[in-house]
Amino acid sequence: MLTEDVIAERLRESNTEFRELEASHHRLDLELNELQKRHVLTPAEELEKKRMQKEKLAKKDKLAELIRLYREQGLQPTAH
Repeated sequence: MLTEDVIAERLRESNTEFRELEASHHRLDLELNELQKRHVLTPAEELEKKRMQKEKLAKKDKLAELIRLYREQGLQPTAH
C-alpha cells in the first residue's frame, strides 16, 4: 500500500487542485505564524486569525480527502 507521502507526491506532480490547495495552506500557515508573533491582537486581528485558522483547516481536510480518494479508489490523478 502506498504511503500518504508517496500519494501526496504523485498528486503534487499531476493534480493542479492539490498543488493549489497545498500552496494556499502553506501561505495561510505563514500568515498565521506572523500574526501569532504579536503579543496583543486587536479584535479585528483576532477575527482574521480565527477566519484563517478555519480556512487552513478546511484546506487540510480537502487535501486529506484527495489523498484518501486516491488510496481507496485507486484513482489516477488527473490534471485540472
